[in-house]
Amino acid sequence: MTTFATKPMPIAELMEIPKADHDLKWIKDSLQSAIALELSTLPPYLCGMWSIKTRSSEAEALIKGVVYDEMFHMGMACNMLSAIGETPHILAAAPTYPGKLPGNVRPTIDVYLQGLTQTYVREVFMEIEMPESPLAPLYEEWITIGKFYDAVRDAFDNVKPPIGSGHQMERQIGRNKLEKFTSVDQITKAIDVIKEQGEGTSHLPDDPTADGRLAHYYGFGEIWKGHRLVPTPTGPTAYDWIGDPVPFPETYPMGRLTAERWPNPTEKVQGLLTAFNDKYTEMLSLMEKAWRDGDDAALGQSIIAMYALKPAAQELMAEPLRDDSAHVYGPEFLIHSAHPGHPKHA
Repeated sequence: MTTFATKPMPIAELMEIPKADHDLKWIKDSLQSAIALELSTLPPYLCGMWSIKTRSSEAEALIKGVVYDEMFHMGMACNMLSAIGETPHILAAAPTYPGKLPGNVRPTIDVYLQGLTQTYVREVFMEIEMPESPLAPLYEEWITIGKFYDAVRDAFDNVKPPIGSGHQMERQIGRNKLEKFTSVDQITKAIDVIKEQGEGTSHLPDDPTADGRLAHYYGFGEIWKGHRLVPTPTGPTAYDWIGDPVPFPETYPMGRLTAERWPNPTEKVQGLLTAFNDKYTEMLSLMEKAWRDGDDAALGQSIIAMYALKPAAQELMAEPLRDDSAHVYGPEFLIHSAHPGHPKHA
């Protein structure tokens, strides 16, 4: 099996390879990059969700649903990679913030970490999830998430690799059930699910072929605008966020992280940052172990570890920034550099 000793191959480079050369190696490289792409969405969404003080708010429920979907998408990419005889490398896929989406997908997006604000939802959440059609016709020259997944699906259809040779995981994740793949047809249908739920969907908001919940972009728009998305009188394909109110929740004012690390934290805050990063590293390490060894218990432990991140994050959100008392700290989502899975040790 291939060893991914460094960060996954940039998606932009993968998409520059002629379609005729989208062979089994290309599929493996692309799925490893897909894991990095799905993982990269979790920290910004989690920062927004954890910064919400209002219990059981609509905004929290909406973001939580998207977080579960992204975990499901990542799990499917790991299962696909395992199904064709490769081991997912999750620790090496972990991004740092601020930065671009992995592989230079949608290169104008700057992904940063901050507490939930309407601006943050519009600038980061909705930009990540913007569908190719009908809302993004101006971006044809860019590599979009949807185009990338289309290329992966087409490669599976053309190569038709043997399926089922590696460890795969099964788990209920939110509204979705992660299942093992046994055929190329299952995999191509799963890629369509990833697109439909969030990135690259071409369905209208109430398309009957969708699964009954708004795609991520449209759902995030309800938080941004503060109203439900509803059809407008101007035509059958026209929608706007002008329906019932969606109250914006009370939040911890986590400041914007403008570098990989917060500058000059106090000793107490540094301890909290280190504790969070250690827990995050443990979570990803357990995920990697699950797929590497076929260890279902490790996957369960990784989910428990993820739940432990919220109180660790909110401890940070109780600490005012050293140079800006109007805002508070939040997590950095850094892999502990001493961990053997860190790219510098690979």
